[in-house]
Amino acid sequence: MIEVELIGVSVEVASNTPIVMLQELSGRSRSLSIFIGGPEATAIAFALEGVHAPRPLTHDLFKDVLATVDIELDHIVVSELKESTFFAELHLTNGSETWVVSSRPSDALALAARVECPIYVNEAVMNEAGVADLMDDDPEVVDGNPEVVVEEFRQFIDSVNPEDFTY
Repeated sequence: MIEVELIGVSVEVASNTPIVMLQELSGRSRSLSIFIGGPEATAIAFALEGVHAPRPLTHDLFKDVLATVDIELDHIVVSELKESTFFAELHLTNGSETWVVSSRPSDALALAARVECPIYVNEAVMNEAGVADLMDDDPEVVDGNPEVVVEEFRQFIDSVNPEDFTY
């Protein structure tokens, strides 16, 4: 499993659909974006920004129920990707008892943001849907030498002709 950080929510411009963004904490610094619904995006954004609704939202209610029955959300896992649909799991504990409950990623992430538990992504899911930071793919940049990239860009600019962009 790969530990990730919940970066935030955004809107994918082309489809005007909310997405939640996760960032790998170590390793290749890959990111993972998951399309979610509007209410879930709002719930996650509220939790990340510390906004408290006058009445408990669904995820606040679930957090309160878990606390009342003395069950802890230990961590969540974005566990699978099947036919473009992500799946998640809630990993719950109460002393020596443990449970794994299936969940939509958006609900799991909204709850995780409220209880501040670790978030993981199954390695196979990250390998399939994660996007690596392009700067990490260039060993010269990783080694702290961005001048090489700038020089390559200058060479490209010097070799470009206006005719290259005509239709």
